[in-house]
Amino acid sequence: MTAEQFRRLALGFPEAYESSHMDHPDFRVRGGKIFATLAYPDGKWGMVKLTPEQQEEFVGTEPGVFEPAKGGWGRGVATSVRLRSATKAILRPAMAAAWCNAAPKKLAREFEVGLK
Repeated sequence: MTAEQFRRLALGFPEAYESSHMDHPDFRVRGGKIFATLAYPDGKWGMVKLTPEQQEEFVGTEPGVFEPAKGGWGRGVATSVRLRSATKAILRPAMAAAWCNAAPKKLAREFEVGLK
């Protein structure tokens, strides 16, 4: 996966938009909550914000793609994505979970209903 493919995937979720903080792109949903970022700590990585349980699941299933971010961020919710190893099929469920975590509850419910 390239950074541009990561960007397109993130922006494909309802009401997602690109912004930035700390000199790298981030992806937010209505209300301004970040659900993913690119290029941290460098251009080889992305990040999705998952719950600790989700992080454990994705890291356990695809350890070559996902790993907890370094330090306190990783113990919280930041899950690093090794872009070179990621595919859309592997990353999309994790990014969908991150988007649902950040989206307003009603919007997330509507999205989840659309998946069924």
